[in-house]
Amino acid sequence: MASESGKLWGGRFVGAVDPIMEKFNASIAYDRHLWEVDVQGSKAYSRGLEKAGLLTKAEMDRILHGLDKVAEEWAQGTFKLNSNDEDIHTANERRLKELIGETAGKLHTGRSRNDQVVTDLRLWMRQTCSTLSGLLWELIRTMVDRAEAERDVLFPGYTHLQRAQPIRWSHWILSGAIAGNPLSVDRELLRAELNFGAITLNSMDATSERDFVAEFLFWASLCMTHLSRMAEDLILYCTKEFSFVQLSDAYSTGSSLMPQKKNPDSLELIRSKAGRVFGRCAGLLMTLKGLPSTYNKDLQEDKEAVFEVSDTMSAVLQVATGVISTLQIHRENMGQALSPDMLATDLAYYLVRKGMPFRQAHEASGKAVFMAETKGVALNELSLQELQTISPLFSGDVSCVWDYGHSVEQYGALGGTARSSVDWQIRQVRALLQTQQA
Repeated sequence: MASESGKLWGGRFVGAVDPIMEKFNASIAYDRHLWEVDVQGSKAYSRGLEKAGLLTKAEMDRILHGLDKVAEEWAQGTFKLNSNDEDIHTANERRLKELIGETAGKLHTGRSRNDQVVTDLRLWMRQTCSTLSGLLWELIRTMVDRAEAERDVLFPGYTHLQRAQPIRWSHWILSGAIAGNPLSVDRELLRAELNFGAITLNSMDATSERDFVAEFLFWASLCMTHLSRMAEDLILYCTKEFSFVQLSDAYSTGSSLMPQKKNPDSLELIRSKAGRVFGRCAGLLMTLKGLPSTYNKDLQEDKEAVFEVSDTMSAVLQVATGVISTLQIHRENMGQALSPDMLATDLAYYLVRKGMPFRQAHEASGKAVFMAETKGVALNELSLQELQTISPLFSGDVSCVWDYGHSVEQYGALGGTARSSVDWQIRQVRALLQTQQA
């Protein structure tokens, strides 16, 4: 239990801690997020101590009842922190002693805050990842609903931000304590109590590794990469220059100076939050890379990263879902943005189907594009005679090339932009969603 100084570790030290160091060392400002799982872990540990003969049944019951009271105060917002509460573990144990007396001191038997904090963080992240997973699946469900409803809408696909080839709008939508415990506490009992899949294999590694935190931050960073790129596309598509989509007023703001403006703030913020998440991931890796084995105080930095990224991801996923579900598309503008020059590759494929090697067909198609530009006409306005000056393989059926629907339908291989392929993609995602719900 705490010493006269109020610290769990104070017995070996004389004198007061420098106030600046006290503030620098404390983590209660953010690890208070862990109050519920800290109580959960302590209740499980008290049962482990009772099974090991280190607590009587009456003592365990007193501790469990006291911890329920601690949890009730946190839940009701009446828990009062004091200046000696360095972290959530200190605060909860201090309050437990106030409630049940010296018996509370037995709860820390054979236990270190180092293993407490990593257990708490694992429990908290398991809950949080489940919540974020639900939000992510809701975004995916929303996107696949739109993809299915609007799969016949064609618009330009872009490379290098130049119009490339016709694709389906749906195709775009479909495209993250060193030595261990010496007191015979049953770790399998604790695992079962806390519903972990397995116990950690090595006690030195258990308190110091943060692979699970890094993996969470990796996922968040990768997920934000995709969401940021999606946001960038939609920011472009809702400009007057593109006018492919229109954001709902619920996810836009106006200008304090220019009344005509409708700003895509929701998308810009999604794009900007990616940098925050990337920074937290990089920051944790920099913290981890130089640490010697077992616990070091540097690991205190993990929790702020996890809490912040969790809050960011929760907000981003919900806003992104709202944006996608309320987005209005302008089919006419999308169709008008398609142009015959985007079918230059199709013209090359036409020659390939006539037996010409692709390299030669590509060159011939390029000559046709150059001829059209020189004459100041659209590619599909070149006459058959003009095309035949480039290759005698051109014949009357070349007119079939100038059909945008025909163009997208030729990409029928799985993963392509043909209707059959997009339908297949929708079925795959829906099956994944159904599996997730099972």
